[in-house]
Amino acid sequence: MKTDPSSQRLASLDALRGFDMLFIIGLASLIAAVCRLFPGGEDCWLLQQMHHVEWDGLRHHDTIFPLFLFIAGISFPYSFAKQQSKGVPRWKTYLKIFRRALVLVLLGLICNGLLKFQFDSLRFCSVLGRIGLAWMFAALLFINFKPSVRAVIAVVLLVGYWLLLRFVPAPDAPAGAGPFSFEGNLVGYVDRCLFPGHLYKGDGGVFDPEGTLSTVPAIVTAMLGMFTGEWVRKKGQSGGKKVLWMFVAAAVMLVLGLVWSRWFPLNKKLWSSSFVLVVGAYSLAMFALFYWIIDVKGWKKWAFPLIVVGMNSIAIFMLPRIIDFRHATDFFLEGLCGLMSPLWAKALWWLGYLALNWLLLYFLYKKKVFLKV
Repeated sequence: MKTDPSSQRLASLDALRGFDMLFIIGLASLIAAVCRLFPGGEDCWLLQQMHHVEWDGLRHHDTIFPLFLFIAGISFPYSFAKQQSKGVPRWKTYLKIFRRALVLVLLGLICNGLLKFQFDSLRFCSVLGRIGLAWMFAALLFINFKPSVRAVIAVVLLVGYWLLLRFVPAPDAPAGAGPFSFEGNLVGYVDRCLFPGHLYKGDGGVFDPEGTLSTVPAIVTAMLGMFTGEWVRKKGQSGGKKVLWMFVAAAVMLVLGLVWSRWFPLNKKLWSSSFVLVVGAYSLAMFALFYWIIDVKGWKKWAFPLIVVGMNSIAIFMLPRIIDFRHATDFFLEGLCGLMSPLWAKALWWLGYLALNWLLLYFLYKKKVFLKV
């Protein structure tokens, strides 16, 4: 049965969020393990997509984070309209926005080890922190400016970020390092000045992929989601036409992003302006597809496993850091895996790990327990 997306919760949004989160909770590792079962699988295209690029470039794994932020943006026009319909004062809306951002930053710090009290080496930046801050600024812009003004602001942020990095290289850059290189970019320099000793260890402690300056273009990623949410809520056009125009907008962003990448490379760690457009195009196209299938055509049953994950995304992001799902998977599958070859055992193990995560989410879903911020 078809629904009125302008007035009801978008099942497609929950399903797409669930699809995105599956890659975090084990699907990417499962796909990689299955690829290795075949000759040449270690070097196949699909397996490579399950890993981040080292620096410039784009793989599917690089789309997971920005897609989640994009989805968070889509949700806001709905929640803001609901608050307006209830007559919620503007100051309470501001308070809710700030509180959500603060909670996400705090949860990000907890994921980084805040409760270990090792403050000398605690990493301050985080995925959840970036989501909270980028979403917060985008939400503030949403409730204070009309769409045309926000579109101009988005362009200014992307172009300004590009020009800043292009013409202001890191003062501590080694000779010959380009302004968009790992050694020469201003993004890393700003964080080295602000948070020395508190940066992402995976990049040698001298660069943070969720750092301060690169949060600026991430605001635009959230804004693109909010533009999308506004468009879907708009009355007077059929769902089919909305989907068509979303695909057209995605195609335009893709072309612009790819052209721009000749001068500002696709780079997730820098969250480059071209990256914002190209991954924004992917995010919009994926949402348009899910929206058409689930909310326009009304084909929902197939998406239930995804919705279970998508409705508790914060929980499944946090719980594996608290509950040892690896030990639980070993408990159930160690014996069976021991009877198999190493490659088949690894594939089975990751399938079990993914299943345990999903079963916990299903239990929470049946009990109507949803962690929200």
